Amino acid sequence: MSGHDSKYFSTTKKGEIPELKEELNSQYKDKRKDAVKKVIAAMTVGKDVSSLFTDVVNCMQTENLELKKLVYLYLINYAKSQPDLAILAVNTFVKDSQDPNPLIRALAVRTMGCIRVDKITEYLCDPLQRCLKDDDPYVRKTAAICVAKLYDINAELVEDRGFLDSLKDLISDNNPMVVANAVAALAEIQENSNRPIFEITSHTLSKLLTALNECTEWGQVFILDSLSKYKAADAREAENIVERVTPRLQHANCAVVLSAVKMILQQMELITSTDVVRNLCKKMAPPLVTLLSAEPEIQYVALRNINLIVQRRPTILAHEIKVFFCKYNDPIYVKMEKLEIMIKLASDRNIDQVLLEFKEYATEVDVDFVRKAVRAIGRCAIKLERAAERCISVLLELIKIKVNYVVQEAIIVIKDIFRRYPNTYESIIATLCESLDTLDEPEAKASMIWIIGEYAERIDNADELLESFLESFPEEPAQVQLQLLTATVKLFLKKPTEGPQQMIQVVLNNATVETDNPDLRDRAYIYWRLLSTDPEAAKDVVLAEKPVITDDSNQLEPTLLDELLANIATLSSVYHKPPEAFVTRVKTTTPRTEDDEYAEGSEAGYSESPAHVTDSAAAASPPTSSGNVPYATARQSSPVPAAQTQPTPAAPVPDLLGDLIGLDNSAIVPSDEPAAPAGPPLPVVLPASTGQGLQISAQLTRRDGQIFYSLLFENNTQTPLDGFMIQFNKNTFGLAAAGPLQVPQLQPGSSVRTLLPMVVFQNMSQGPPSSLLQVAVKNSQQPVWYFNDKIELHVFFTEEGRMERANFLETWRSLPDSNEVSRDFPNAVISSVEATLDQLAASNMFFIAKRKHANQDVFYFSAKLPQGSPFLIELTTVVGNPGVKSAIKTPNPEMAPLFFESIEALLRV
Repeated sequence: MSGHDSKYFSTTKKGEIPELKEELNSQYKDKRKDAVKKVIAAMTVGKDVSSLFTDVVNCMQTENLELKKLVYLYLINYAKSQPDLAILAVNTFVKDSQDPNPLIRALAVRTMGCIRVDKITEYLCDPLQRCLKDDDPYVRKTAAICVAKLYDINAELVEDRGFLDSLKDLISDNNPMVVANAVAALAEIQENSNRPIFEITSHTLSKLLTALNECTEWGQVFILDSLSKYKAADAREAENIVERVTPRLQHANCAVVLSAVKMILQQMELITSTDVVRNLCKKMAPPLVTLLSAEPEIQYVALRNINLIVQRRPTILAHEIKVFFCKYNDPIYVKMEKLEIMIKLASDRNIDQVLLEFKEYATEVDVDFVRKAVRAIGRCAIKLERAAERCISVLLELIKIKVNYVVQEAIIVIKDIFRRYPNTYESIIATLCESLDTLDEPEAKASMIWIIGEYAERIDNADELLESFLESFPEEPAQVQLQLLTATVKLFLKKPTEGPQQMIQVVLNNATVETDNPDLRDRAYIYWRLLSTDPEAAKDVVLAEKPVITDDSNQLEPTLLDELLANIATLSSVYHKPPEAFVTRVKTTTPRTEDDEYAEGSEAGYSESPAHVTDSAAAASPPTSSGNVPYATARQSSPVPAAQTQPTPAAPVPDLLGDLIGLDNSAIVPSDEPAAPAGPPLPVVLPASTGQGLQISAQLTRRDGQIFYSLLFENNTQTPLDGFMIQFNKNTFGLAAAGPLQVPQLQPGSSVRTLLPMVVFQNMSQGPPSSLLQVAVKNSQQPVWYFNDKIELHVFFTEEGRMERANFLETWRSLPDSNEVSRDFPNAVISSVEATLDQLAASNMFFIAKRKHANQDVFYFSAKLPQGSPFLIELTTVVGNPGVKSAIKTPNPEMAPLFFESIEALLRV
């Protein structure tokens, strides 16, 4: 479609379908072409134009390539809902597959493969056989992908008709693009098959290596991925293969580079010559380093892959550690990955440089990054014995700067260093004890308590130090309580004097009588019985020599590492999980409408279906949101329904301006989208009396991290309603529709329920925050209807709103008292604490703690808005009695009225 085709999307007057029918049957070619464009435009914005199927099919008999593409596009969308009528197009398909123009021949066979209707499949075989042996390479490469599509529909038919043999013959084709597509198709078929289909022999190996130099970058990726599964017969053959593949390391496309690295790594396992291996390691370093100068997303993917590579072959980047030093403007996810790799590459030769970097990072502003940097120093100490003393010196310098979270993280890693090097660095314990008062994080407290218990005989006032922790024993987390219990027992066994004896009584009493934690209680009973029956046995158990811990920087199991290295340049290597952990490889015959093959230009890539995700590394970077693909995003997070009419099924109408007219097909929505669930009743926002018989019920809802507008349309008129559209006025949160409203034709007396994905912060209003949401809805038969809805603030609370208790307290204290707002709800009642906590957790308000104040219960919760603003919530009530007081502290106190409206609605449910 040209740039002037936006006019086809403009709203037309009543009776649009009859007018289009008339234009489609016009005797003038231009008028017919314009009519088909209007039909495609209507289909794209969500209108049901399936009733025009016969008229559109009649337009197939044309020499105009653009018109033919548009008709084929329409057929792909609606053939599934009109299979009997789709047969009418078969003769034209067969005729087009013999057209003199190779573009039309390829278009015909591609479209037949996309239609996925059983009745058409049997007619596809003969044209496909011809196209696989076509004189034009463009037709052959299109036919190769079509075989994979046909195998997905009817595997038995493909095997019976000999298509697999034809595909294997194409590997010997003289055109490299045909070879690449044949390899891609065979690889796809192999994934769907339980028996070996595609096995590379020494003969096909030579053909693939020859094609590798001449095909496009995506073709090279497919060939390299297939070659990486080939096991060379001996070291000589492996060296020859690697020599042919090594030039791909210089490619500009990072997916090609990573696929070549994967292939070389696999073959290096068979190479016995140390000189050859050393040279290959030298050759692989520069391309991997070059990837780190790309955009942050590609850097992240490269770093995740490098993380795996250096675990197997650390020598590749042993001299390149400086490229992993963090830049000030690196995103946090890149910095974290660089830290991991620096730990893995740290050695006695470069540890001084590395420690200087880590020490610098420990003074940054990002708390998570600082913690990771301090922990990295400890991991280097554990990994490198000769550098341990230098690492501890750096940690002690960091403790002296008195930054709370740095001190606590340092104590945690020093505890691990003591485990790694017992009786070596205990002289620093006095320095650690100076920081006791600042500890408020469970892990840091537990580490310090372990140190005091383990070295009680060397600390003069160990009993006093432990006693300071015992005062708050009942309120401490389980991790701290368990360490306190063990440390007190150790102290008693090492110093069985009166002080420790009284302490052990208090601790054992608290741990057995006052607690409801079964782990703590069981451990306390075991210690009690050991101490009361055989103190010497207790010494043997509690004071036993502990095994020395080892370096954990190569944390992946060897078998898992092998599997991940075999999947370099795929999502598997980014997630560090085997493919089966996040991809369901199920053979499915459910019709799919996506065009999964090469787009028309030879530059386009082969896009696999969701059931077989092995995206290249370049495509595996962290996802960015886009208004153009609202439903694709929604389907990843949860099964998002399109719409479902109750009395009569109508064909869903996805956005299909795709590959057939040379546009991006990433926004395609499968036409077999699941139906909407019934769900809870929605509040009526437009009664039938106001909407001339149209009643609308609606409510904002949140599912799996995505906000939706749940709508129920009820047609109480005497005429069908279609062409529904929706618009939102400016509002506090900038709520807007993420895509068109998809509602099929609504017959009289029927209803339809749909979920509309929403985006936030797109169309924000000025002024004080308001819960008002103004909505306009129209259809082709009625005027525009305006109604008001209410924004519930809890819909915006994110799944990342949970806070640690210590973090909650720190944030509460850091906010000024002027940011605290409270309100009483005299009629609200909390009858069941458990039910209320579950209800608030479902709205992403996470329980932090509970305490008693006089005769009232006080509950604390945390929540967070998408832009990161925390809400610290306090609810005070007498359980079972009317009256709840709510207080919140937040950096945005102007949001308090909206919060109180929301919490009142939740407590009233």
